This record gives sequence, structure tokens and C-alpha cells, in this order.
Amino acid sequence: MRDIGRRSFFTAAGALATASAIGSNAYATGHARDAATADEYVDVQLLNITDLHGYLQGAPGAHSIITGAGGKTYTVGGVASMAAHLERLRDGRRNSLFFAPGDLFSGWEFDAAAFADEPTIEALNAMGLDFASAGNHEFDKSATFLTSHMEDGDGYPTVGRDDDFTDSTGRRYRGAEFPYYSANMVWRSNGELVLPPYNIVQVDAGGGRRLPVGFIHLTAIGTESFPGSYQPGLRTLDELETANRCAAELKKRGVHAIVLSMHDGAVAGSDFSSGKNPSGPAYELALRASPDIDAIVTGHWHCAFTMMLPDPNGDPRPFVEAGCYGQLINEINLRLDPDTGSVVRELTTSVNHPNTHDVTPDPELRSIAGYWADYASRRARSRLGTQTASFTRRRNAAGESTMGNLVADWALWAGRQEHGPMDDPAEYPNTPADLAVIAVAPRVGQALIAGDLIRDEESDGTVTFAQAWNSVGFGDPIMTVTVTGRQIHDALEEQWAPTAGGGLGYSPLAVSANVRYTFDAAAPVGRRIDPSDVFIDGTALDLTRRYRLAAPSYTLINQDGFSAFTGFTAPVRHTRDFESFVSFVRTKKQLAPAPLNRVSVKNAGVPGARTGTVVRHQQLLQADGSPVPRPEAALRTARPGGAEGRRGPDGFRVPC
Repeated sequence: MRDIGRRSFFTAAGALATASAIGSNAYATGHARDAATADEYVDVQLLNITDLHGYLQGAPGAHSIITGAGGKTYTVGGVASMAAHLERLRDGRRNSLFFAPGDLFSGWEFDAAAFADEPTIEALNAMGLDFASAGNHEFDKSATFLTSHMEDGDGYPTVGRDDDFTDSTGRRYRGAEFPYYSANMVWRSNGELVLPPYNIVQVDAGGGRRLPVGFIHLTAIGTESFPGSYQPGLRTLDELETANRCAAELKKRGVHAIVLSMHDGAVAGSDFSSGKNPSGPAYELALRASPDIDAIVTGHWHCAFTMMLPDPNGDPRPFVEAGCYGQLINEINLRLDPDTGSVVRELTTSVNHPNTHDVTPDPELRSIAGYWADYASRRARSRLGTQTASFTRRRNAAGESTMGNLVADWALWAGRQEHGPMDDPAEYPNTPADLAVIAVAPRVGQALIAGDLIRDEESDGTVTFAQAWNSVGFGDPIMTVTVTGRQIHDALEEQWAPTAGGGLGYSPLAVSANVRYTFDAAAPVGRRIDPSDVFIDGTALDLTRRYRLAAPSYTLINQDGFSAFTGFTAPVRHTRDFESFVSFVRTKKQLAPAPLNRVSVKNAGVPGARTGTVVRHQQLLQADGSPVPRPEAALRTARPGGAEGRRGPDGFRVPC
């Protein structure tokens, strides 16, 4: 390596004066302050974003305001301004790579999600994304959906209704112009990788020479058991072991500049232009990962920081995360030795650039975002079916509601559907569900039912696409699983629990139309339901029999507080909730409220009888007073130690 000590560098003050006006650099060493003048090395610019989640118009709610150095705030978000910033950053750079560590699509923005996330891919294609790591949300539908539809553009099953929408250019969806990677997501049945583990980019070293830069990609550990990406046919491998193995493989292939792009993250303060007191799985990995890895780019935790961390040999390397929802563009600048292709660590810099609106929006991306927003408005008003009367969450004395019964009937319907071409191969037979349950007032977390379905008298009861889409769902799948009659009974008993001061809490489970049961209002907690008073299709519950149960993944993995279902077997995944409910309404054509006669109460009039009080969970609000998106709220209120929960020094943080 060339002797850095003999170079002439500007003073620190001079370097800072030329730094970006809207971001502060993280420097590997003092030499890196003027790395731009080190023209005897090969310059490689790495630009990355993470966790866009389909927010093309802008970051939602309070997420549109971020804090930088000195407490200065910035209004950020939107692909039109992002494209303009990318053009500025790329200008004059011979080797510029744009990538992402996951969760680009599959989120909660109607403009994208209602169109099978195709708008997000069109926008990323237009911005010239080179490649991406697969995050947990890239598996929210299926691995087959990711590879066959999102990447390759294959259609399913009805063009223009379920997928293959006409894009802003008037053409049908053609797929991503960039590949996805994951080194640690494998098929559970055979251990084979779902996606390629890494990629190698040849950068221009001048004089007709090329130098390789390798990128290793990781998906968040446990993705297959997260509520939204619950995929029983997949399995994630250990992140550290996988990263080190891939780094060794790349070194054997002659790659001496290696970047780790991982969809797992950390928290490191609230200043996006620096980092302090880091914690989290990505941080723990960064301290231990192979010294052959020269930079670590993270995501998943929706945090923003840029800092230098020592590798196991004590050499500094960037450790960064670029927020979420299009808030930031992270820029890492590497200098490669032209003889060896190795990164000159002393010259590495990193900076988070806020995606501010003080630029002229890129016209192409503005057109794309505007096109899909207009299209979404039209689709939202489109007719799915009709309803004869309103469905509400108003409960009777037994805890039943017309909306709860409707959603339970939908869950049973969903759990009896055959698999389609975009479903992954199932490890277990897709045996139709025997019954369904829905936590209409869960013991913890948010309810699956988002609102009432009120009949519109002016349209003679038309149910629109938006009404159906917005009334139900987190973006989690309905699952069918095998449980015992004992588990069903115990879950029904779990509806009641003592509360502070001697009270009795009640968390009703809505049951499908083929279920009837009676509870004893005078009986103690845990002994309120006699199995002989529970009937499925007219037959009394058999505690030793196995049943196929349909329920949201969120409920089955004990995020609702119903632990009785833990230990279920033979899981089979079905369609995501809001998409499935739309299909249900479209298929049924007309919805009519069912009688509230599925749950009966006995001994309600004897002394000491109590039905119980339904505990209302306070709605989570963002800093600007707007509601937290429901899927995110559901995760935030999950108990610590749950599927995605971790606790850091700044409080409970839940990645998405």
C-alpha cells in the first residue's frame, strides 16, 4: 500500500468547510478528511437506502422530520427528491453503486401495496438501483412471489386485478431491473439457498483495468417466524457465521474489498449524522465480523446513524443505517489500492444525506409517484360488492359483534382456500380449516379489526376496495395449523384474566359461524367453559382430537396474549389479511350481518356473576399526533422478547 504519511492533506477545519451542508462525515482517520484528493487510489462510491416500504410520495407522519447535528431538523421523504439528490451525489463519480439492505417494498402505503408493490419497483428501476438484500418484508407474500413476480415479472392469477398493472409508461409490469440476494435464507426442507448469497461488482480502475468489490447480503434472523413474513417453509441461518463464511469465500476468489449489506440493525442515538452508545444485533455482529469485511450497511431497525467501528483487528470500518421511508441516502466512499484491490481503510468516509425537499424534484420520479397516487384513488373507489347492513365492533353482553363475526367467517373462508401459483411449496398438506378464531380485543397489542364497515345508503350498500382494505389487517397471513381440542378450550378460557384491584378482564375471541359455546359467568377464571358446551359443526369439542384452526399468524405466535395455541403443528400459510379480505368480499358479492348467537352466557344473574370488562388499549400516536401505522403499532406493543422485540438503551425498539 502507498505511504499515506507522505501525502499532503488540508487541515481539519478546511476539510469540514467543504463537507456537505446537510450532513456530517464519519472519518476512519484524520487522513480521510481529504480522501477526495487521493487520486492515486481507485474511488468507489457506495450509495444506499433502506426500509423504503413503498412510501413513494413521502415519509409518513412524524417520520417526515429527522434530526441531524446540533439538533437541526429536516423535512424529508419522497422518491422525486431522492432521485434529484442521487443525481447530484453521482455526478462526476466513475464508480458509483446504489443498493439497499432490504424492505424496499411491502409496507403500509396504499398507493403501492394495493398494486402488488409494483409501483415501488418501477420507482427503484427508474432511480437505477443496482441490487438489494432481501429483508424480512420481501418475504411477506412468499419467496416465489419475490423471485417469480417482483424480480422476473411473472403474473398471477388475474392480470390488472391482482398484479401486472399498467405502469406510468402504459406498459404492464416487467419485473425488477436489479437482483435480490440473501446468504442466510434457505428452504427448510433441503437447506438450499433461496437467493444468491453475494455479488461481485467489477469497478473501473483506469487504464482498462477492473477491480472486484464483493457484497454479502443477510436477511434478519428469525424472518420466517415474524408475524408478517411468517414462512414455515423457510429458515434463516446464523448471521455472523454466514457473513464470515462468505467473506472467506470472496477472499479465495480474489476479492479484497468486501461490503456487508445486512437487514438487521441497531440503535445509535437520534442524530442521523453520527452515532453514539450503539446496541443491537447488527452492532454485536459488527464488532465480531471478519476483518476482511470493509464496511457494514444495516437496516430493519428504522434507525439512522453513521459511525466508524473497529473490526476484530482494531481497524476502523463504517457502520451505518439510513433510517426508513426514504428519509436518508447513506454515502460511503472507499479508496482501493490499484495494485491489490484492497480498501485503504484510513481513507474511508461515510455520511448520511437527508432526502430534503429543497431540490428540484426529478420529473420522471415525480410523474411515477403521481401516476400511482391517482391510480390508487380510482381503485380505492372501485366496487367490490354490497352489504345489506352495517357491521360494527359494538359488542353485546357476551362479547360478540357483527364485525367480529364477519371477520371470523372470513378467516375460516381464507383457511379453506387452495394455494395459488405464487404460494411457496407447503411442507404440510393444505387441509381445510375446521374452525377460525379472531382476537377482537386482544389481551396485548392491536386488534386485527381496524374499523367498522358502515353501509353507505347513497350507493345502496356498495363496499369499495378501500373500505374492505382498510377495515381489516396488519399485513399478516392467515394460517391454518393443527391444534388439539384441549388447546382450543384453553384459548377460550384465556379470554378472562384477573386485573388490578380485583377486576376481571375480558378479551373476546370471535369464532366462525360453525362454532357455538357457552361460558359460566359465575365460575372462576380458568373454569368458565365446560368442553361439553363447545360445539363445532354441531359436535361437542373433543379435547383429545386434532383440529385444523385458521387464525392470523399474529395470534398463533402469542402476540395477542393467547399462549394456548403455542405448540401448534403442521402450519400452512395463506394470503395476507387485507388482500385476503378484499378477495373474500369480492367472492361473496353480498355481505349480511349474522345473528349474534355464537356465544351464550349462563348463570349471568346469580350473585357474583361477572362477564368481565374489555380493556381498551390506548391508540399509539406519533409525535405529530397522527396514528402510528397499524402494523407498526402491533409490533411496538408486542411484549419484549417477542418475535421482533429488543430493548436498547433508548427504550424498547421494535424493528419492522
